[in-house]
Amino acid sequence: MLIWSRPAAPTRPRALGRDEIVAAATALADEAGPDAVTMKAVAQRLGPYTPMALYRYVGSKDGLVDLMLDAAVATVPVPEAPGADWRSDLRAVALATRQMIQRHPWYGWLVHTRPPAGPYTMRRTEFLLAVLVARGTTVDDAMSFAALIDRHIFGSGLQETQEARFNASHGIDSQESLLSAIAAVRDLAVADGRVPLLAGWLARPRTATFDEQFELGLEFLLDGIAGRLPRSRRRRT
Repeated sequence: MLIWSRPAAPTRPRALGRDEIVAAATALADEAGPDAVTMKAVAQRLGPYTPMALYRYVGSKDGLVDLMLDAAVATVPVPEAPGADWRSDLRAVALATRQMIQRHPWYGWLVHTRPPAGPYTMRRTEFLLAVLVARGTTVDDAMSFAALIDRHIFGSGLQETQEARFNASHGIDSQESLLSAIAAVRDLAVADGRVPLLAGWLARPRTATFDEQFELGLEFLLDGIAGRLPRSRRRRT
């Protein structure tokens, strides 16, 4: 049974409820990653509670993850209705969602493990669909376009989290250590002799930041969506 179909347990005199449990689990995940979120660890963070006390409010570990994901999405500003510029609408929600994932890196890891069924998650999706349908797409096409945008957002967040983990595990924690790692790869490329373009770039690397790469990919997606809109609706405003 999904957590959304379970009624919230009545509040007791002691300050324990879904909101408190979700806040504690979110803080744990922010500090130590998603693997740190166990029912025991959340209970300990809340005070003198047992893990079983938490199940009364969230049903299961999956239920807790569902609640965490939706609570994170609740912080993404979503307008009440589409504006005049469909690209600006989609870009604003995409960038705000990315900023949420940067605050909560675990989101990109966990969002792929659960159905997107939370109320705030569904309202956000509804807004994306409304923006696109207002520009003449079918709901089916709008859902496909929205899914592509979300894959870009969530996939980028997950990749950045994984790269950060890799760097940390290999001691790449400064510009100097990063340049040292690049130099090692450059030496391999030069010795190979069959990758001169790569070797030349590695000699003076200039990589776009994650934010620059994300925004470039988002613009590609919006350009592609624009090309699929009915001709009379393709203009930006």
